Amino acid sequence: MDLKRRHISDVASGSDKGTPPSSTFRPQLSHPQSVYIHIPFCRHRCGYCNFTLVAGRDYLIDRFLDALEIEINWLERNYSLETMFLGGGTPSHLSPKQLDRLSKIISHRFTYLSDAEITAECNPNDLDRDRLNALRDLGVNRISLGVQSLNPEKLKRLERDHCENDVRLAITETKNLGFDVSIDLIFAAPQETLDQWQTDLNQAVSYEPDHLSTYELTYEKGTQFWNRLNHGAISEASEDLRAEMYSYAIERLRQVGMQQYEVSSFARIDKACRHNLAYWQGDPFFAFGPGAARFVDGVRETNHRSTMRYLNLVHSGKCPVAEREHLSPEPAARERLAVGLRMIDGVDETQFYERTGYSIEEILCGLEQKLVDNNLLRHDGKNYQLTERGVMLCDWIAAEIVNHSSANSAD
Repeated sequence: MDLKRRHISDVASGSDKGTPPSSTFRPQLSHPQSVYIHIPFCRHRCGYCNFTLVAGRDYLIDRFLDALEIEINWLERNYSLETMFLGGGTPSHLSPKQLDRLSKIISHRFTYLSDAEITAECNPNDLDRDRLNALRDLGVNRISLGVQSLNPEKLKRLERDHCENDVRLAITETKNLGFDVSIDLIFAAPQETLDQWQTDLNQAVSYEPDHLSTYELTYEKGTQFWNRLNHGAISEASEDLRAEMYSYAIERLRQVGMQQYEVSSFARIDKACRHNLAYWQGDPFFAFGPGAARFVDGVRETNHRSTMRYLNLVHSGKCPVAEREHLSPEPAARERLAVGLRMIDGVDETQFYERTGYSIEEILCGLEQKLVDNNLLRHDGKNYQLTERGVMLCDWIAAEIVNHSSANSAD
């Protein structure tokens, strides 16, 4: 979504630990029950990746953990959590000792509810028994594996450093220790055919994961893949092929009992990712670490993406926030609807009104008929849902909703 954000200046007061440097940075607390923590360390950066990370600089990990402790301790009270998500980067790149330190940092401000969902993103070739035990001691009960592919040639093209045997061993070990297992896959990689994608997906299905996400490869500006694409070194899959691959995934996963509950996400019964559902339902959440974005009391803040900038600011007692936006009621309602429609069950209009003060009809205004007439949106008197065709065009529809207003409804 192309939402405008305004930058705030750094604040230069405060001490190394304990109190926050400024009330401007202190979250306006509205009792979030979800936390995202960004761990920015990886072995190397894959050519398609534009996430906030540093590669080959493990000497920074302890300094990062110190900064994370400072940032989390700026909260003025403790919280009980329904979900936590350790993302990256690669959280499993931390050693068992470093994971134990992370656990202590988290426990100083957060406790888990009895049925909390605690997820850690992991690389398949990181998961030895010691590291898995450290993750379990931290409270993790759900492992999200960055598999991306099981095809050796595709893995090489994607610049991944694991193989199918690593995936098999990782899934076996995580299941034996009682973790729920989620798999991420990429489709429409350079030179990938429909047959190759079907084989890739079926191999992943054979491991019987609890959850599976499929992501179309995107060429993000500034990545190596973006540069190669613009220099003609690689080519993008056709729109028709991308649609065929996505449609196959929907049908195949339905056949094996995995319900599509969000545009990119499929799960067995009761295994949907509750943390991501909190995002899509517009719930508030805390976030910590470089590049982390939080949403508390109608305010969205995003930390500096540069890991070094983040570390230097926090260690000098300064605000690490790079962007801050306070959403007024109508734009906030538009964004909630745009994001909520990613869920296959759609958005309940009564709940939407109760939480935003706006009706969906009011937000969509003249856009509703356009979307319905083009078989992109349906309304059954209670729910608004994307059609199968609408799911294919969800990003475009989201942008239309966010940028729409009654002033242009006649267009």
